[in-house]
Amino acid sequence: MPLDRLVLILACVVIGAGVTVWLITFFAAAATLPFPAMVLLVPVGLFAWVVWRVIAERLNNREDDHYDRIEK
Repeated sequence: MPLDRLVLILACVVIGAGVTVWLITFFAAAATLPFPAMVLLVPVGLFAWVVWRVIAERLNNREDDHYDRIEK
């Protein structure tokens, strides 16, 4: 496994754990203040979608994989 992929996986795991904790607290706050917190769900959802697309593009990009097979 290339080092950049390992670092990407570790970064995703750490960021995912942080986002999970943040979302749990966010939804707990939304239970007490329903309307203002629900309005913030749209930007949070869009941000999560953009991050998902960036990671998917990085993992499926054939041009980047070409350089993994070159001897160093």
